[in-house]
Amino acid sequence: MDLFLQAAIDEAKLGLAESGIPIGSVLVCDGKIIGRGHNQRVQRGSVIHHAEMNCLENAGRLTAKIYSRCILYSTLSPCPMCSGAALLYKIPHIVIGENVTFRGPEDYLRAQGVKLEIFNDPTCIQMMRDFIKARPELWNEDIGV
Repeated sequence: MDLFLQAAIDEAKLGLAESGIPIGSVLVCDGKIIGRGHNQRVQRGSVIHHAEMNCLENAGRLTAKIYSRCILYSTLSPCPMCSGAALLYKIPHIVIGENVTFRGPEDYLRAQGVKLEIFNDPTCIQMMRDFIKARPELWNEDIGV
């Protein structure tokens, strides 16, 4: 198991334990986690605190030079909003835990030069399948359905 993906999974589990949506993310620069977060839309009553956005927020204000050396890990394929943030800050590499239960604009990210690695990790897939089955209304709200 990739240690950074495991850190994102740990974040997702924390979100679920807080009665939120189990999606986690970490931002890695030069082999070190510099930001971590999880989906906090429910906990904060927020429309933007998806896992990746929360992770970037928690990393704090960084320079373009730092972002250009980063890898963004997410347990789930990033949605258009989160993908846009990665593009805006020119994060060159995204590691995706799974894209079976949801697939964001991956082709667009690739077309913009972002390297994507998709693990389709069984833990990530099962965590989302279980959540979607248990809370379909909350899941649909999260993805704008």
